[in-house]
Amino acid sequence: MTTQPLLRPVRLGALELPNRVVMAPMTRARAQNPELAPTDLTATYYEQRAGAGLIVTEGTWVSPEAIGFIDVPGIYTDTQTDGWAKVTEAVHEAGGRIVSQFGHVGAISHPDHHGGRLPAGPSAVNPGEKSFTPSGPKDTLTPRAYTAAEIADTIADYRRAAENARRAGFDGVELHAQGSHLIPQFLNPRLNRRTDAYGGSGEKRARFLLDALDAVGEVWGSDRVAVKLSPGWTSGTAFTADEETLADYDQLLKKLGDRGLAYLHLLGAPGTIEERVALFSRYRAHYRGNIVANLGFTQALGNEILDRGIVDAVSFGAPFIANPDLVERFARGHRLAEGDRDTYYAGDAEGYTDYPALTAD
Repeated sequence: MTTQPLLRPVRLGALELPNRVVMAPMTRARAQNPELAPTDLTATYYEQRAGAGLIVTEGTWVSPEAIGFIDVPGIYTDTQTDGWAKVTEAVHEAGGRIVSQFGHVGAISHPDHHGGRLPAGPSAVNPGEKSFTPSGPKDTLTPRAYTAAEIADTIADYRRAAENARRAGFDGVELHAQGSHLIPQFLNPRLNRRTDAYGGSGEKRARFLLDALDAVGEVWGSDRVAVKLSPGWTSGTAFTADEETLADYDQLLKKLGDRGLAYLHLLGAPGTIEERVALFSRYRAHYRGNIVANLGFTQALGNEILDRGIVDAVSFGAPFIANPDLVERFARGHRLAEGDRDTYYAGDAEGYTDYPALTAD
């Protein structure tokens, strides 16, 4: 069972993993309660997938201002923290390890999530994205620009979420800094037009992420903290990977390499194994530390990129939805079940906890 690179143990910072199959964070929209708290069903869902070397939770709101989708849980209240404590207990009893991913959508939220108030972003620039509101998808609006005091408050929100995650019994935390969410908005020169300490150069645009990491690291220690980034992310007109933004990310990866993080979770791009190798080789050239590769990997591609020594683990998203025992299926060479996309973000147990594991035969 350990001949496949995916099935070999690995140490990521302070995290000792029995295999290199990471369950990627996936929004499942099952916190269908006024408190936005994880439920007993959430605990069952994660417990079923405890065979992963590491589970990363769905992106979890660090404050009410962070909210940008419906039925996604938070980790900023006692009720939410107590709900997550049931999740971590279930995963640990099943022999697994789990970290909490902290999310904040910033300017891609909508007034419908905030009682009619505009969401805030690094600058008053419309990101040109879609916001998923209680009444359906709507175009984003021009946000308010964060004041210096609001930035400080938001950093404090990350720290409070980190404290709650410790109380809930997580094994570590990961900052959601991918796609079009708040942290990438600060990193983006098209959306961050600030002239203070948080904008004006690539180094200053990175300060929000680094300050959030400092706040969370004071609670956890850096070897149980991770970041998920997507340097090549392209969406609409604001999020377009070009040489300027990629060069900024190269410099950011160098800075992150000095911080002793547990790992850097990096979103790749679709393509052949050689194209993937080229992209992650660029990341590896700039980052000194553990890398978890993400985006559309199959078992074969995951084993191959690990075998080449470019990354340290591979995360899988959609395959874990319909295959709670994904690691066992990899080990036994069993075909993978297909998930029902209609229930990815809706429903109760259906399409969530009712996918069967392999039988003994």
